[in-house]
Amino acid sequence: MAKHELTAADIMPMTEYGKVRVETRRRIAATKRNRRVQVGPHVTFYFESWETMWLQVHEMVFIEKGGEAQVPEELAAYNPLIPKGSELTATFMIEIDDPVFRANVLARLGGIEETAFLMVGGQKVMCQAEEDQDRTRADGKASSVQFVHFPFTPAQIAEFRKADAQVILGLGHPNYGHMAVLPEAVRAELAKDFD
Repeated sequence: MAKHELTAADIMPMTEYGKVRVETRRRIAATKRNRRVQVGPHVTFYFESWETMWLQVHEMVFIEKGGEAQVPEELAAYNPLIPKGSELTATFMIEIDDPVFRANVLARLGGIEETAFLMVGGQKVMCQAEEDQDRTRADGKASSVQFVHFPFTPAQIAEFRKADAQVILGLGHPNYGHMAVLPEAVRAELAKDFD
């Protein structure tokens, strides 16, 4: 069964983490490959897990050198992104290198965080945007980083778990309507997030 929350006891001392950092990042990067899905030309979904958030907290504390005092702040920031057993969670990024083009695209994507969905077994699972802060400005400009939850019913989880089930990930924004079929390796990896 998947773990649903990080605690301070899960966080290694940074001197110990530093010794295993390279190998740990390599191991988790291999897992992350099957947790990433590109939708359309500019958006990539990164499905989170206890393990990816464990790494994120360690990396933040290691890089920022905040020590034990920084840990509670990072746990508060990243625990909401760990799936709680009947959901999938994702960070999706609108990735455009050219700053002028990126600004123009983001200006037309207000509310995109409300339009993400998964289709499984003929049913649409709409996302719920993380509510820690508003990710669309009053002028309609979307943030390039969004955090979403996909809440599943038990029947939808059963459909998702079926080997070779077709699962479609999409965005239904009027200015960005794209979909992608999850590869089987991705579907199988994400199925582990359910209890």
